[in-house]
Amino acid sequence: MNLKRKKKLGQLLCEKAYLDESQLNFALAEQNVKHRRLGQILLELGYVTQAQLNEALALQVGIEKIGLDDVSIDAEIIALVSAELVSKYNILPLWYEKRLTAENTENAENNQLSTANSQLLAVAMTDPFQPQVIEDLRLVTGYPIRRYYAEPVEMENAIPKFYGSNVARMLDNLAPAEQRAEAELDNGDYSPAKLHELARQPSLVNLVNLIILEAIEARASDIHIEPFERQVTIRYRIDGMLVEKTPSSKRLQAAIISRIKIMANMNIAERFVPQDGHIEFAGKNGRVDMRVSSVPTVFGESIELRILDRSASLMDLSDLGMNDECLKGFNQCLHKNHGMVLVTGPTGCGKTTTLYAALNKIYTPAVKMITIEDPVEYQLDGVIQMPVNPKRGLTFATGLRHIVRQDPDIIMVGEIRDRETADIAIRAALTGHLVFSTLHTNDAPGAVTRLIDMGVEPFLLASSLEAVLAERLVRKICLKCKEPYKPDENLIRNLNGSVTVKPNMKLYHGVGCNECMNTGMRGRTGIFELLRITDSLRELIAARPTTEQIIKAAPAEHKGMRHDGVAKVLKGITTAEEVLRVTQGLDEEE
Repeated sequence: MNLKRKKKLGQLLCEKAYLDESQLNFALAEQNVKHRRLGQILLELGYVTQAQLNEALALQVGIEKIGLDDVSIDAEIIALVSAELVSKYNILPLWYEKRLTAENTENAENNQLSTANSQLLAVAMTDPFQPQVIEDLRLVTGYPIRRYYAEPVEMENAIPKFYGSNVARMLDNLAPAEQRAEAELDNGDYSPAKLHELARQPSLVNLVNLIILEAIEARASDIHIEPFERQVTIRYRIDGMLVEKTPSSKRLQAAIISRIKIMANMNIAERFVPQDGHIEFAGKNGRVDMRVSSVPTVFGESIELRILDRSASLMDLSDLGMNDECLKGFNQCLHKNHGMVLVTGPTGCGKTTTLYAALNKIYTPAVKMITIEDPVEYQLDGVIQMPVNPKRGLTFATGLRHIVRQDPDIIMVGEIRDRETADIAIRAALTGHLVFSTLHTNDAPGAVTRLIDMGVEPFLLASSLEAVLAERLVRKICLKCKEPYKPDENLIRNLNGSVTVKPNMKLYHGVGCNECMNTGMRGRTGIFELLRITDSLRELIAARPTTEQIIKAAPAEHKGMRHDGVAKVLKGITTAEEVLRVTQGLDEEE
């Protein structure tokens, strides 16, 4: 008889470093009061995740953990369990195993053995403690089940590898490969009534929902549905780069586009003029807002969906990627009583995220904040937010003119696009308001010359401007496949500038893995350039300087974006190629 005692759950979690002793002791004290399971208490306190708890419980009861990165599965096994069941329960069938013999029956209860069968079906599960799932699998396959525990991230990557993505499977079901040649002749010229009928088919509704869900789970910022002569391309923008997914049959084009337009309250009968719409979608982690744009092309309407994930919107300033010096300087600007702070960069570089983080940091009930945006991307608690509406005459300039009459302390203007908006914003900054806004320029010094070129009076700009923060987003090296390498000499030569990179310097890159979709990169961070406006710069601005003159007169501590990027390369956060890609065209200071 095996008298070996099982380790306690808390001990296992501490050994895994998922929990520390003080947290465990507090949870045990709670358990003595509430008389509930320790695991449930730990989840409620936020000390562990469900995945960490499942892993420890599996270890406690003897369920073996399995890695799925290098596993191979026969087609016969795949055919036993449908893709729908695999997706629904987050499981993966693995192989057949012989029924356990008498000497290892101590795990029989855990493995759901049946003496009537000579074989078991091994199944990987992220949550192996669901009796109903075990029973459903037994009934579907006809085999008793042996459970293995698998990490959720590995399961997420393994299921598409063996079953294809949910979207790919559904596309093939709706338009099998043998029907696609015939579908290429279909011009999709349907009546509005027919389009409504197509768009409301349950299978089509599920397909569009899956496209959106898959994009959200892949951390995509945009979905592009683009019609071409023989197919409809579906692409997701992930970490700033477009990734092509399984294309759709041409036969489904009208139905997919019509379904999205119905969801966005757009006119499906109008297919020859651009339209804009808005979708509120219920994702796994809460509500997700999407801006929808359609434009006519020679092969039909092209649809773009910008995903605005509320759960990922409000970041802390310290999480954006600013170095300590830049963060300290920017924080000082946020606490000015009046003046204008600009954030510059191209579309999609994180300007709005930075401004929201700034507003969120300085908000208190003692100040009144008003924003005017196009559109309002995220709703901020305690902040009055106004969307522009040009069709009704509400532009940035007219809205800003009325905002000033609302007695605000802090004003955020989504973007300065013309002289009128710039003039009102500057005058607001001069009359006791702290004004934040964005501008499309390559670097921080360029913001000054851009505003002067718009027609802003230099002496007014010199008196009101406090700082300009320029930024770009760079992809981060995947932590799972990160490794050192010896960089090419030409690469080092290109990086050298304000930071000297020695030939023997150790740099890092990602070799590619399932977690980063074999790109070697996962997630993004910012590189920044902060230009603080000093007294000497104010005198220079009043004299209509060039960008080069502003750079030369900048404070000694001023560093360009490439300098910040190279510093992040040397820290192993990003790659040299990534920094060079996003800073092309920027002149570095000597």
